[in-house]
Amino acid sequence: MRAFNVKPVDESLRPKIQTKIDNLNKPLGSMGELEKLAMQVCLVQHTLQPKLTHPCHILFGADHGIEREGVSIAPRDVTWQQMVNFARGGGGVNMLCRQHGFKLRIVDMGVDHDLSAVPGILPRKIAWGTRDFLHEPALTPEQMNQAINTGADIMEQCVSEGCNIVALGEMGIGNTSPSSLWMSEIGRVPLAECIGAGSGLGHQGVAHKLKVLTQAQALFHSTHSEPTVEEVMTYFGGFEMVAAVGAMVRAAESGCLILVDGFIMSACMLAASRLYPALLDYAIFGHVGDEAGHQRLLNLMQARPLLSLGMRLGEGTGALCSYPLVETSVRMINEMNNFQNAHIDKYF
Repeated sequence: MRAFNVKPVDESLRPKIQTKIDNLNKPLGSMGELEKLAMQVCLVQHTLQPKLTHPCHILFGADHGIEREGVSIAPRDVTWQQMVNFARGGGGVNMLCRQHGFKLRIVDMGVDHDLSAVPGILPRKIAWGTRDFLHEPALTPEQMNQAINTGADIMEQCVSEGCNIVALGEMGIGNTSPSSLWMSEIGRVPLAECIGAGSGLGHQGVAHKLKVLTQAQALFHSTHSEPTVEEVMTYFGGFEMVAAVGAMVRAAESGCLILVDGFIMSACMLAASRLYPALLDYAIFGHVGDEAGHQRLLNLMQARPLLSLGMRLGEGTGALCSYPLVETSVRMINEMNNFQNAHIDKYF
């Protein structure tokens, strides 16, 4: 796997940043989580005057062999249909990108449909969906590396345009199944605690999903006693998920802030941060979603999500919804006056 150089943030400015925040004309600590956000942004950018430039959103799409086992209420055709919808500007992700000024890149990593003639979709197809990990590894090692590199390369394009904050999203029917297995294997959490309704399964559907994934996990353990993160990503991966890992790591390597979306992107961040622990310095967790297990997944990374709106749409929509709070934290530290300049007695 390609090596990246993800450095922990330089903490040397922390005292000066804290002094600046504390001397804004407000009661001490009164801006709550916004103060913590401002601190994080300043540390990542190593400045007392942070700014957000050219925000980008990358949406990776792919299909999954495990979908053939009935683990999702939606058929795989919905993947390509939604990808076309995104390209035409009609998705929730499109609305939020327009609202918050994000440049959207839609990337076909492995959709089981020919999208090559659809304007607005970047053709990076590795295969026509992954293999069925109930019977065999979903990806080959070569495919895993290709997906990592593709995600990193797409992120590099954003960086070259001046991006210093990125949101990531996905489209892939069935992808809560590999995400649950990543969470279980990498986080060492019982599989039953990682599985939820996905796109709308009922109790019977969730029970079937658990049965299928338990069988797949047992087969994996028959050949992998102490699996590495890379082995888990390869065996249970999705092209769009592995690409997101590559994009996350390259973003941090470039000093970009990363807005993390829901259950699937949080599973990707878990994998990426186990490969490069310093990655969490750059991660802003947008929300806790309505998918069972998401809060437990966030706890594995000691993450504090900004929003709790009961969302489980995916596409990166929860991450995009959180962006105004990041922007507000930057405006706070840059635009609020301090006690001395405002001629206000410091009252703490």
